[in-house]
Amino acid sequence: MIDRIIDFVASHELTFKVIFILVGTVILANIVSRIYKKLVERSVDNDDHLTTYRFLGNSIATVIYVIGFSFAIWNIPFLKPVAQSVVAGAGILAIAVGFASQQSLGNIISGFFIVISKPYKINDRITFSDGLVGVVEDIGLRHTVIRNFENQRIIIPNSIISNERLVNAHYEEPKVCRFVDVGISYNSDIDLAKKIMAEEIENHELSIDNRTPEEKKDNEPVVSVRVVMLAESSVNLRAWAWAETPPDGYVLFTDVIESIKKRFDREGINIPFPQRTLSYLDQKKDQDFSKN
Repeated sequence: MIDRIIDFVASHELTFKVIFILVGTVILANIVSRIYKKLVERSVDNDDHLTTYRFLGNSIATVIYVIGFSFAIWNIPFLKPVAQSVVAGAGILAIAVGFASQQSLGNIISGFFIVISKPYKINDRITFSDGLVGVVEDIGLRHTVIRNFENQRIIIPNSIISNERLVNAHYEEPKVCRFVDVGISYNSDIDLAKKIMAEEIENHELSIDNRTPEEKKDNEPVVSVRVVMLAESSVNLRAWAWAETPPDGYVLFTDVIESIKKRFDREGINIPFPQRTLSYLDQKKDQDFSKN
């Protein structure tokens, strides 16, 4: 039985060798990726480094796969002349491959430029021109992974996202300003409404003081509230609410909208809403009129 196994292995030595190389390449790439990931998680303390290191990790895994698969092909006798011809005609092959894989190469090159220039990095909250909003989860050789707020993953090729117009909420600084717009009726007290809006925003735990030293010296208010429009049925007020991060800004906005409404109700400030008057025709008179 053992002799048969030995003979079988000997007769299929090339097959087992190629399989061993391919399986070893996959295992080695996975081991290196896991070790690299653990080292990065322990040593990286900010998103800038995390973006670069994760991109390098993806590149290292790709290099291992390319070397392993190339070595496996080199060990196949009938493919060795092909491999030698490929090496001899590397210039022609490079041109052919360039034309055949322009999109893939464009994605890889765009990935390198994204990592170098850093228009966005991992954990940044970005908004696309079509309204898509999400958090950057990963930047690979060919694509960027965006996680939206429904916990879905959007895969976008690097060559496309690099030409996209983005709003990066974390570029330079994460602070965000939210406009709190409220309309009040014309017979309401404007000064009281502005005071209520400023107090509700300033007293919120997520609100921050974004005044410059000069503005503080001049005793400028922490929260600025102004009349921005005299509309058909309302006086529109706008307050500027500042928070440390976009998520904090969203919570701040939703909380103060509710608290301002409740405070307006207690203080007698009216928020106008559209009203329609419906009149019903007398069916009998309408029928008599149609007969005549």
